[in-house]
Amino acid sequence: QVQLVESGGGLVQAGGSLRLSCAASGRTFSSYAMGWFRQAPGKEREFVVGIKVINWSVHSTYYADSVKGRFTISKDNGKTGVYLQMNSLKPEDTAVYYCAARATVTAATIPNDYDYWGQGTQVTVSS
Repeated sequence: QVQLVESGGGLVQAGGSLRLSCAASGRTFSSYAMGWFRQAPGKEREFVVGIKVINWSVHSTYYADSVKGRFTISKDNGKTGVYLQMNSLKPEDTAVYYCAARATVTAATIPNDYDYWGQGTQVTVSS
């Protein structure tokens, strides 16, 4: 089993920045894929960004069009976790952000493709 714990959410004004963290524990894999999703009230959970790690090194990253150029995912070197740096935040970025992981190392943008999930962290962007 893999446990994921997100942190770093909060309230920020439009144009501001936040950095989310996702710490992974339990069973570890040298190759895996992780992603960030978000869910706003009344909306479906949507893909934000993903990362593929092969033999502990970042192989690739991929982003939803809505966050390209503003959000950056990175790997926590030395640990099995990821960060999400969010810049130029907009009110429409307001949502609960979830970290997800899967052992299969392929690009995945659908929630059902992921095996493990964190509990989520709230991000609120005021206008």
